[in-house]
Amino acid sequence: MLVVDVQMEYFDGALPIRHPVGHLESILEVMDRAQEAKVPTVVIRHHQPDPDSPVFRKDSDMWQLHSEVESRPRDVLIDKTLPGSFTNTDLDKFLKDNEVDTVTIAGYMTQVCCDTTARQAMHRGYQVEFLNDATGTLDVSNKAGSVTAEQLHESILVAQQMFISDVIDRKEWYQRL
Repeated sequence: MLVVDVQMEYFDGALPIRHPVGHLESILEVMDRAQEAKVPTVVIRHHQPDPDSPVFRKDSDMWQLHSEVESRPRDVLIDKTLPGSFTNTDLDKFLKDNEVDTVTIAGYMTQVCCDTTARQAMHRGYQVEFLNDATGTLDVSNKAGSVTAEQLHESILVAQQMFISDVIDRKEWYQRL
């Protein structure tokens, strides 16, 4: 179980996640189920390398893990500075040391760190499960255009299902445990 970037920036900071409804509760529930099933749980936390960054500034209040994630058991905490959780981290070593062949993606944001981590996992030979109700995003508007959180989430899930991940909801994941 990879729990990606469930940090305060996505709740009280510059990037509030709004879709799907109940995203945090779903993430917490899958963390609890993983613990019950003795599935190794990796919590991943992002920070920007620039110490003056306006978002994800290391050691700032918004950089902190959500207290509900922080308080739950985990096997390892991985800190990263890029969207991919495998880049310049010990994630691959941890998974190999624990003979993991399948990773399950939960967390934020669907289109950036979750998507990149899933792609990196597939490239490394892992089977990937992408939880559609335990990942989340927000509305995005930039010079390339605008997209709602719902549209963005769905389009990434459709792309993931094409060649990279098995996109499932948490209830299907529970049946697989």
